[in-house]
Amino acid sequence: MKLNQLSDNPGARKSRIRIGRGIGSGKGKTGGRGGKGQTARSGVAIKGFEGGQMPLFRRLPKKGFNNIFRADLVEVNLGRLQAAIEAKRLDVSKTVSGADLVAAGLVSRVRDGVRLLGKGELKTKVTIEVAGASKSAVAAVEKLGGSVIVTAPKPKKEETKGKAKA
Repeated sequence: MKLNQLSDNPGARKSRIRIGRGIGSGKGKTGGRGGKGQTARSGVAIKGFEGGQMPLFRRLPKKGFNNIFRADLVEVNLGRLQAAIEAKRLDVSKTVSGADLVAAGLVSRVRDGVRLLGKGELKTKVTIEVAGASKSAVAAVEKLGGSVIVTAPKPKKEETKGKAKA
């Protein structure tokens, strides 16, 4: 086969329909939009409208809510912590904090705090200060003689709405 013999599969390329080009084309006059009314105009998108039938989003029950006060913790696994220690990006002689994890490139930023998770294997004794830790992560760190200091996560900035300014 040569480059000049390459071709598309039959039916792979369809020519576009030129609408609004005379009554003989079958797509003239109203251009396939039906007659008059809102949907015949440009810039119309009736989202969720089902022709008067009760829309799907109104037929289904409401469920759940978003907790605006939930702490947004960044997760770090023991395996990644060990990899950073082996690459000499973390100094285990002193307490490892969130700022140290950012400097080591383990997390991009500490949002409301760091949560330590137990996936992976830790081989080095380390003292780490985090906002939260799983039971398996704490057990793995303490098994090697290290410690996990769990601090309360930073509270979200509360709005001063409705409070009198002093």
